[in-house]
Amino acid sequence: MAGVTLAEKQRQLIEDYTIIPDPQERLGAVVDNARRRPPLAETERTEANRVKGCVSQAWVVGEVRDGRCHFRSDADSPLVRGLLVLLCDFYSGATPADVAATEPALLEELGLARNLSPTRLNGLRSVRARIREFAAAA
Repeated sequence: MAGVTLAEKQRQLIEDYTIIPDPQERLGAVVDNARRRPPLAETERTEANRVKGCVSQAWVVGEVRDGRCHFRSDADSPLVRGLLVLLCDFYSGATPADVAATEPALLEELGLARNLSPTRLNGLRSVRARIREFAAAA
């Protein structure tokens, strides 16, 4: 989705997942999507890449290529891994300014947030803060 704004990308992701009528099944599709991704290398599962504030072990790796942010992630929980992959996919390919300025609404719009515990939601806020910090530093 190169050259697409985050608003357009978010709209597309919402359209793609709302084909599935049940929010629990949508969450299952998010987890399944993450299962098809390669895990982070052990060398990337470092304390520096670990997301503080997540109950599960979770890592986010960011890099800037050609002026755009790219994110990869991993977690020891399949559910957390799925949500991380969704957020990383959403933000990957955007400029640092867009990443820092855009709050994701897709978790609420897809009905995924209401199926998460308060501790999971808090962990996702920590992931968002981590992604925002990376973009601000880029």
